Parts: sequence; structure tokens; C-alpha cells
Amino acid sequence: MQKTRIFILIALILSTACGTAAAKRFTVVIDAGHGGRDAGALGTFSREKDINLRTALAFGRYIENGCPDVKVIYTRKTDVFVTLHGRADIANKAKADLFISIHTNSLPSRHVARGLETYTLGMHRASDNFDVAKRENSVILVEQDYKERYQGFDPNSAESYIIFEFMQDNNMQRSVEMAKLVQKNVCSIASRPNKGVKQAGFLVLRETSMPSCLIELGFISTPDEERLLNNDTHIDNMARGIYQAFLAYRNKYDENINTPYKNAEPPSPVIQDATPSKKKAKAAEENKAHEEAKVPKTAERDDNSAAEVRKQENADNEKPVFKVQIFVADRVLKPGDSRFKGETEAQYYKEGNMVKYTIGASTNYNEIYKLRKTVAEKFPGCFIIAFKNDEKMNVNEAIREFKAKR
Repeated sequence: MQKTRIFILIALILSTACGTAAAKRFTVVIDAGHGGRDAGALGTFSREKDINLRTALAFGRYIENGCPDVKVIYTRKTDVFVTLHGRADIANKAKADLFISIHTNSLPSRHVARGLETYTLGMHRASDNFDVAKRENSVILVEQDYKERYQGFDPNSAESYIIFEFMQDNNMQRSVEMAKLVQKNVCSIASRPNKGVKQAGFLVLRETSMPSCLIELGFISTPDEERLLNNDTHIDNMARGIYQAFLAYRNKYDENINTPYKNAEPPSPVIQDATPSKKKAKAAEENKAHEEAKVPKTAERDDNSAAEVRKQENADNEKPVFKVQIFVADRVLKPGDSRFKGETEAQYYKEGNMVKYTIGASTNYNEIYKLRKTVAEKFPGCFIIAFKNDEKMNVNEAIREFKAKR
């Protein structure tokens, strides 16, 4: 009897453990570089730490709104100082599936550069990569007892980086894949010059135990780049580009994924049979004639028709309305603005300080799916959103509701 109880207890424990493992949510840690007393690189009117945080929070909001089943963890959400070890520790303790660190690049005075580049952990093969790693790693000098914590690592000594040459990184393939997706999507959606995927010895990446990459958004030391990096619309576009990269990566590696579409593309159209058989058509005609014969007076028929219209309108209000979002602006634009690219039917809604423009509006997802395919030629980064009762809703839930009610 006692053995039986022990066996049952063990079985319950194993069952619970397996269930917990199977139900583990995909977890992404978003790291806004620098913060607090560590300002990072400085421009003429802005600081790296602020640009990093705004972009990280915008990226995180995209995941939270579009993938509610994903767990999003931030190493910081305010202007506070977090050590490099502390950032990696947050990711490791959460057993994260992906770590993304967001930074802004800089060059010495009188040097000019533009564009986005994404790094994975590795030995720097070029002096430029070494310079970037040195600058980002130099934050440890602000930390107390950094020599003990980082085992005497000197961010300015090339010899200290030899260890990266010998590290066994089982996550390298996935890290590089994520970095390539970032470059592809951000450069396309935010119109960034593509400076490619590179490797360098970043301490924050070395200490994480999951696929990871570090994004350098642009060069705060270049005047026109600095203005761009502080533009709300551009920040939103970069965040959306990182989000699209995240969707593609997650779709491939999250075994529990339950989003209804692949590779960051909206779902395939939900095609319905719009061609009834002749028998059905004849039956519908007979039923219609029978119903009309039951209404002897025109006035009564009109009253019934009006009631049906009102009933249908009320039903439509309860359905999700799909739209195609084409771009985001920091203010309401005048008709004919070049950003509309000739489109005259664009509408907008406001979300925070952003003005987001859309095309089309239909409770029929199929129609909006086809519309997106058409306008994607003009607006490559466009995507489908949904509203219900004039409130924005999760597009995946809207699609499921459309399928259920069609």
C-alpha cells in the first residue's frame, strides 16, 4: 500500500513537471543598453541611453500587443544603471529563449558613418569591431570590483579578448540567424543602410546562455543620423523591423507557437464557398418568394426591411474590423503628403504620441488580406490590424473570431 502511494506521488510530480515544461512560454529579454549614471555615447543634443530605451520599449510593446502568449522581460524600463553581469543574470534566471541588446553606435569626432549593424558573440576580425566592443564593454569601469567580477578583464586590452576565440558557443547558429533577420527587416522597414552582421567580444553576450545579438541602431556622432535616431516615426519603424525579425525567428524555433501565420506574414485568406449549387439557389429563390407572399402590405414589408438592416448593423458592430496599417507619423499629415504615395483613402488613429495611418476597413478578413497584397508594393512594411467597437484588438484573436463567425 505504501509503495503504491509513493508510486502515485512520483507519477503526479513527473506529470506536473512535464506539463510545466510543455506549457513554458517563449521568453524574450530586451536589453536597453546603458542607463542611469552610464549615458553611453553622446550626440550634440541626445544620449545613447535614451535612444536605446525608447526603441527597446517600442519593440517590447509590439510583442506584447501582437504575441500575448510571449513573456517579455526588460533589463530596464526606466533610466537606471544595470551592470553587464546583471543584465545577463536577468536573462539566465528567466531561462530566456532569446536575448536582444539594443545600442547606438558612435565614432570619434570628424568621422562620419551611417547605418544599422548587428553583432553576435565572437572574436573581432576587424579593428572597427574591436573599437565597438571596447566602447560597449567599458561600462564595467563604472562598476565596483569589476576586476574580481569579470576576472581581471580589461576592455581596452586585446589580450583580454583571446578567450572569445576559444569559447564553445552552441547558440552561435541561431544568434547569427536572428542577427540576419534583424538586418533584413529593420533595413527594409526603416530604410536603414545595411552595414551587415558582425562578430565582436561583447561581455553582455558572453555571459548569456541563450541565442543573443546586439543591435547598433545607427551613429549618434553623425548629425543627420542623430536627428533620425530621435525621430518618433523612425524609432517606431526600427522597433517594428526588430519585431518582424523576432516573429520570423520565433516561428521557426518556438515549438509551442500558436500564432495563425508563418514567417511574420499575415494568415492565408479564409476562403468561403461563394458559389452555391443550383439546387440551393432555387431553394433560396422559392423561400424568398414565400416570405414576400406573407407580407401583403408594402409599408409592413418596408418596416421589416428596416428592422433587418438595423439588426445587421448592430451585428456588424460586434465583429472585428480589419485594416491595413501603412506607416506611422509623429503628427497628422496634410492630404497629398508624399508619404501617402498617391493614396487618397488613408485614415488614421492615434496611439500615444503616434499617428498611425491605415487603408481599407472591412469585417471580411479576406478582403483586407487581398488589399494588403496590393498596397505592399508601395508600403513594404504594411501589416494587418484589427478593431472592435472602435478599440484596437489583438489581430490573432480577431482572425479566430472571424473564422468562428463566418
